[in-house]
Amino acid sequence: MPESINPPDDGETEPVRLPESDLESIEASVRKLLDQSAEQARQLDSLAAAPLSPDAAFGVFGMPGFAGLPPQPASPEPRPILELGGEEYEDELDALSDWVDDFLIRVYGAEVTTAAPWCEQWQEHNDVVAWLHALWLAYQQHKDPEAGLSGLFVWHRDFLTHAMATVRAAGGPLSACMTDPARPAHRLLPGPPPSARTSAAAAEEPKENIEPDQAGG
Repeated sequence: MPESINPPDDGETEPVRLPESDLESIEASVRKLLDQSAEQARQLDSLAAAPLSPDAAFGVFGMPGFAGLPPQPASPEPRPILELGGEEYEDELDALSDWVDDFLIRVYGAEVTTAAPWCEQWQEHNDVVAWLHALWLAYQQHKDPEAGLSGLFVWHRDFLTHAMATVRAAGGPLSACMTDPARPAHRLLPGPPPSARTSAAAAEEPKENIEPDQAGG
């Protein structure tokens, strides 16, 4: 029969004594846990200060993000079409022409008259291109679900009416073009000359690369 272990006569339990090597291991583990807790607290503070994308949030905690999902490139910011050049301009003008011919004029193109002229070569009128491009950009913005249920009403009220009235005004940029569907016409009206101040400054500029004998006669 195994020998029973009797408690001390005074009823007190003797303290458990561990070797010093075990104490050092426990202390190291406790310090490691405290350091990890402090690091997690700093990470939570940084997340609260600046929201991160889902993949970045996983990375903060040392976890892999979703595999197979490459980062999506940011959409380019829209630019006024007259600031574009070369092939970039031509591509944008092609897309604008599709929208104008297939949608805008089909739906909102009132009868061509002297009070509402049009031009089958409107792409040659830079001011008209700028107006219609701005109208197209506004249309894309206001048809987006984020614009809400009233988005397209705002586009009609604040953009469509004003742009079309300006482009097709009787004295507007197309006034010398087609005023009768039976008589297609296209004409670029000359714009205002430089102001008198600019012309005077240009005339006062010294002529360069002129030999003295040429200047004398």
